[in-house]
Amino acid sequence: MDNIDINDLPDDGPVVLIDADSLLYFEMGKPTLEEAIEGIDQRILTMLNINNTCNFAGFLTIGKCFRYAAAKTKNYKYNRKHGSKPIIFYALKEYLQQHWNFIYISELEADDLVAVYADKYGGDTVICSPDKDVIHQVPGIHFNYRTAEHIDTPVESAETFLWKQMLMGDSTDGIQGIPKVGEKTADKWLQEVNITEMPMFTLEKYLEKFGISEGITKFAETFKLIYILKSKEDVLREADIELPELVVNNVKLLNKEQWQ
Repeated sequence: MDNIDINDLPDDGPVVLIDADSLLYFEMGKPTLEEAIEGIDQRILTMLNINNTCNFAGFLTIGKCFRYAAAKTKNYKYNRKHGSKPIIFYALKEYLQQHWNFIYISELEADDLVAVYADKYGGDTVICSPDKDVIHQVPGIHFNYRTAEHIDTPVESAETFLWKQMLMGDSTDGIQGIPKVGEKTADKWLQEVNITEMPMFTLEKYLEKFGISEGITKFAETFKLIYILKSKEDVLREADIELPELVVNNVKLLNKEQWQ
């Protein structure tokens, strides 16, 4: 590939965990499938090169995850456009599975999978995603492949971002939160709250707005929709499945003939 010598990538580098959903949208508008595939390959190889590794695992979102059943107030992602996508989109999704060994688990989203496997692997990992929820809610080292920058998210920052999202909701995914509470209000409220008190503080705000019964119900629903799963225990609780062991791919060995 362009100026990237795969043989120069070290075998002992970190495992790059790729949330591939955005890759599909970045490339599906290309005039031909060949150009789209070239774009996908280049983006993945660039991630590996920048992170100085040949080790990776990739994840896709396919099917409706557990959050669709959890959403009672409004359908999960009700505000997204659900029209048919270009045929290239579906071809690329298949290509990522067949050529790059990317996987999916229908009960979970790629967001959950990169986070859970980062925790479950127990080694040196870099989560690659441009999704703000993944970057700011999941502790660890991230690579935003939209902006080509590394971000280190501390545990406390991730915790604070979660409760901020609980207060304000997430308009991207059609999650309400507390009506009329935006980013500035949420930041102002949490600024004076100790991190250990944020869960109870947030619950109290729901109770103030909705009353006891509805407030507790809406709080629980919003948490299921907002919270990115981060451990095998989370997965068992929400989806009742045992995750397979992480398969780490080595780009030097994967479809080796294409790179030569």
